[in-house]
Amino acid sequence: MKLGSQFRPRLLSALLISVFLGSAPSTSAQAQETGELRIATSYKLMTLDPHYANLNENTSLLSHIYERLVYQDENLELKPGLATSWRPLSDTQWEFKLRDNVRFHDGSKFGADDVVYTIERIRDFLKPPSGGFRSYVSGIKSVSASDPLTVLIETNGPVPNLPLFFSSIFVMNRPSEGETTEDLNAGHSPVGTGPYRFESWRSGESLRLVRNDDYWGGKPAWRDVMFRVIESPAARVAALSTGELDLADAIPARDVASLKERGARIASVGAARVNFVQFDVSRETLPGVTGKSGEPIANPFKNPLVRRALAMATDRGILVDKILAGYGTAAAQVFPNGLPGTSANLVPGRPNYEEAKSLLAKAGFPNGFNLVLAGPAGRYPGDAESLQAIAQSWARIGVNAQPSAAPFSVFNTKRAAGDYAVWYGGTSGEAVDVILHTLLASPNRERGTGALNFGNYQNDAFDAMLAKAESIEVGPERYQALAQATELVMADQPIIPLYHFHHIVGYGPRVGSYVMHPRGWTTAMQTLAAVE
Repeated sequence: MKLGSQFRPRLLSALLISVFLGSAPSTSAQAQETGELRIATSYKLMTLDPHYANLNENTSLLSHIYERLVYQDENLELKPGLATSWRPLSDTQWEFKLRDNVRFHDGSKFGADDVVYTIERIRDFLKPPSGGFRSYVSGIKSVSASDPLTVLIETNGPVPNLPLFFSSIFVMNRPSEGETTEDLNAGHSPVGTGPYRFESWRSGESLRLVRNDDYWGGKPAWRDVMFRVIESPAARVAALSTGELDLADAIPARDVASLKERGARIASVGAARVNFVQFDVSRETLPGVTGKSGEPIANPFKNPLVRRALAMATDRGILVDKILAGYGTAAAQVFPNGLPGTSANLVPGRPNYEEAKSLLAKAGFPNGFNLVLAGPAGRYPGDAESLQAIAQSWARIGVNAQPSAAPFSVFNTKRAAGDYAVWYGGTSGEAVDVILHTLLASPNRERGTGALNFGNYQNDAFDAMLAKAESIEVGPERYQALAQATELVMADQPIIPLYHFHHIVGYGPRVGSYVMHPRGWTTAMQTLAAVE
């Protein structure tokens, strides 16, 4: 089996400008004295625990401190990280060989015991509300160290994508006692093997890092790195325009032209992710959902005809062409068409308001109904504006949607608490099956599925098809099975895929170039200094 052959997306290569994975080794040309790099980021680091929340802000920022056994290159191919090689010994056994002469920031030597601790911590010790990274290790029956640089893993059944799962898990060093999330957030400095050491963190405000001169991959380029959390897109653009900061991520497409006029440079890449509308399909009644006269009504989203009607009435063209200014692709499934595991039969269409009205009438809502459409503000490109545009589309079929945008931290808390009936969201993943597994599979703690299935959608037929696809060895048969599972679940419309946006980063004169990654991470390692 050729590992990583799953990740040769034809479409992605056309979307990429250039890509450099965050924790890949530095080159000597980059490793010059460049002082402090100042980054304005939309990512609000929520915790210093690398295993607590599977969110892009943690993955992006903590990748300076921690590293993975495996990483994905510019084509999402699997490449050696802290593991130099891996191979299946049988259908249920894997062997990972580890990199020698790697040390943690406290001087201790990295080895197999640290990998064992990391897996067991995620699988058995942490119990985060969202499930964290447990889905990646739920299939592991046992893990052991056969020698200081060899890890043996036994799984409950065939897990052909196990190396892929490890491309998402940061390795922690084994402490003398188990380290809790509260310990890390309360001041226990995080210790990893990465190119930068932790210096300080102010929750929701800033993260400061200092270069790890003993990094195994070569001396990092920047002496110090300061991430300043700026959730407002306008404020990030302003900070870059005035030279207050060197680089800003999540630049709105509408600001690209003005930034170029002011001398900033732009890098962009198509995102391996999807933004969507998600429904609560489980509860009998929902907050903010009423009849046209304000009277309580039963949950309309239990009926797939209603979900299809709203999908049919959503004008994705306005979202992509107007709000994203062309920096996006209309979506009909979780990854852009053409990537492994996607279906060529799922193509986004133009809105059909008359047919959507007919579906609503068949579902018992000929006059529509009222709802609150929730979403984050400033987390994704054009998120608040997208809420407004979706509401305008739905109004044409009699569904009066009141947009309600909030800072992501507030939105995320309320969504988890069940305060919303229907909401706009987004997610990324290493592969199609990872997103299907997390976003659309039925929530199941033992199997580790449905961590982002906040609408509690359940479809036994889809679950069975997905499980079968995940049991197939990487290759065309697996891709076809995933495409068929996607077709089945999207016919039921548990979510409305909206678009695959493009990541846009702007940078000033102290930065020579910024090389993008389709996962959307923002790191100092991707930021090359200008040569004076």
